[in-house]
Amino acid sequence: MSAENAAVVNIAREGQVLVVTIQNPPVNALSQAVRQGLADAVAQARSDAQVQAILLVGSGKAFIAGADIREFGKPAMPPSLPDVLVQLENSDKIVVAAIHGPALGGGLEVALSCHYRLAVSGAKLGLPEVQLGLLPGAGGTQRTPRLIGVKAALDLMLSGRHASAEEALAMGLVDKVEPAGSDARTAGLAYANALLAQNAPVRRTREATALADKAASQAELDTAKAESAKKSRGLFSPGKIIECVQGALDLPFEQGMQNERKLFVQCLESPQRAGLIHAFFAERETAKIPEAKAAAPRALNSIGVVGGGTMGAGITVAALDAGLPVVMVERDAESIARGRANVEKVYDGLIAKGRMTAEKKAAIMARYSGSTDYAALAQVDLVIEAVFEEMGVKKAVFAELDKVCKPGAVIATNTSYLDIDAIAASISRPQDVIGLHFFSPANIMKLLEIVVPAKVSADVVATAFELARRMKKVPVRAGVCDGFIGNRILAVYREAANYLLEDGASPYQIDEAVREFGYPMGPFQVADLAGGDIGWATRKRKAATRDPKARYVQIADRIAEKGWFGQKTQRGYYLYPQGARVGEQDPEVLAIVDAERQRVGVTPRSFSNAEIMRRYMAAMVNEGANVVREGIALRPLDVDVTFLYGYGFPRFRGGPMKWADMVGLDKILADIREFAKEDALFWTPSPLLVELVEKGENFESLNKAA
Repeated sequence: MSAENAAVVNIAREGQVLVVTIQNPPVNALSQAVRQGLADAVAQARSDAQVQAILLVGSGKAFIAGADIREFGKPAMPPSLPDVLVQLENSDKIVVAAIHGPALGGGLEVALSCHYRLAVSGAKLGLPEVQLGLLPGAGGTQRTPRLIGVKAALDLMLSGRHASAEEALAMGLVDKVEPAGSDARTAGLAYANALLAQNAPVRRTREATALADKAASQAELDTAKAESAKKSRGLFSPGKIIECVQGALDLPFEQGMQNERKLFVQCLESPQRAGLIHAFFAERETAKIPEAKAAAPRALNSIGVVGGGTMGAGITVAALDAGLPVVMVERDAESIARGRANVEKVYDGLIAKGRMTAEKKAAIMARYSGSTDYAALAQVDLVIEAVFEEMGVKKAVFAELDKVCKPGAVIATNTSYLDIDAIAASISRPQDVIGLHFFSPANIMKLLEIVVPAKVSADVVATAFELARRMKKVPVRAGVCDGFIGNRILAVYREAANYLLEDGASPYQIDEAVREFGYPMGPFQVADLAGGDIGWATRKRKAATRDPKARYVQIADRIAEKGWFGQKTQRGYYLYPQGARVGEQDPEVLAIVDAERQRVGVTPRSFSNAEIMRRYMAAMVNEGANVVREGIALRPLDVDVTFLYGYGFPRFRGGPMKWADMVGLDKILADIREFAKEDALFWTPSPLLVELVEKGENFESLNKAA
């Protein structure tokens, strides 16, 4: 065994058991050295007559958390994991896995190639490859269904979720569970010795019999295939996972493994894998900000929330779920009662679904208090204002907070658009003011835009990122401008959709094209869900500063003037009879669209869905480039993460900037220049886009440079 292999895989004999400890911090990832070390350990056990069993265990906080992400995109180095696992499974001496912490992806595949599996309570077992556009490629698609059946295996592989030790025991994925806090090595040794004392046989997972009833297994597979076609629309790897499991049902193990390898390579070569891997890494990069290097977070032990409406209540739940005490302030007793009810409604919903006990809710609500007096916020470490989106209202709240908050308290605004520099300048401590733009519902949506005004202290920014970490949010650092990153770009591509509407596409065709691209909803469905009155108020607010030369489509105003604000009024662009959640097409809306086209003298033309998306995406990418160029976003990946987590952008496309790189920036720029022949003002190419194309570079080059 080489020195490197010995360093990451430690081998020690304890009586008849060869204890093989993986020690590749931080998560014992399956690097080339670990794979070689495992192969060497199997060979050593085979050649040592005194060894009767092999025990695999991970050091630190994990068993094995999966592949080594540092090897992603690099040429594969032998030995391959499938080959190592065949050697492990073929051992004629029993092999035991003692699992604690994560056993994910290749880590669980290692455990599955062992003959017996013990897990310590608190372990997490899963096959999350689907989230990277891949499939379990080291026998996971062949061993898992043979061990636990088609239904349970596909549930794990198609969702990518983690199962607890107890659930893994119930489904037959492990054989024994030890109490939380047990030492995996000690428990594993005891188990291995007990198995030897019983003369337990070698038990190869590939010979397990959960697929014995072929007709029942095929029925489960067909059901999963139908469900996956609905849930995983447009995704590549779920279909390939199902094909692999079909192979497990139809083929001998070795042929099933060959089939898995062939389909794994197809996933590797899919552009979706590039998009999903980018999304995976980008999400981890957004917390790398200059302020975090410059300063430590301030104390963060209690939170205040001003406002108990939908947003304030959602923020309160997110803070309570993070273990923080929360003081909510509202203007009167009735409003504070309503605010508390909004918070409790979330937990009551979880109780109704069996996902929370009444005792747990009571324990959480013990950390909540409500008041009509700003003085109740005197000792909180951070307060979030979540009141009506109007500058005068927000400044009035900040004036009160300035009076009562203790020195050093962080004062945050949850505005979606407004100028946070102006809000900060209105009080005596602008250095303490930051923007925390939560997305609704705030307790569920993962994106948190952290908006950094000019005068804020670095430790306040670091505190905001620490809050995001505790709330399990995905934070993105944004600069101050109208709409920050997400809503600023949204306003532009939404305008492109309006132009398409006036030029001849129907709202229903545009929504269909956007859904086909991979979004869950189109822009007109989103407008109906959000409420047409909000957009109308924003347009009226901006009317005075709108460029008179800019094209302005009035269709949305005509619909809003009728009081059709979307789902809440049972009609908007769509009809929602009896409060239906899914809209029906509305001939009266099409009549309004026609009348507006006639009023402005537009002769409607037809667009293909592909032509719709060329314009929609070109507008999005072009404004994304402007946002990066102006420093509103630190890097293109921050734009990508904003749209993946806040705006429903299809994850398998990686985000708008990654998508543009994959399509080719030269093609995007050519489209913009073509569209500029119709409207040179709207379709002004971003100087950054032009510069990158001229240099032959892409957005990814700016992620590396940041």
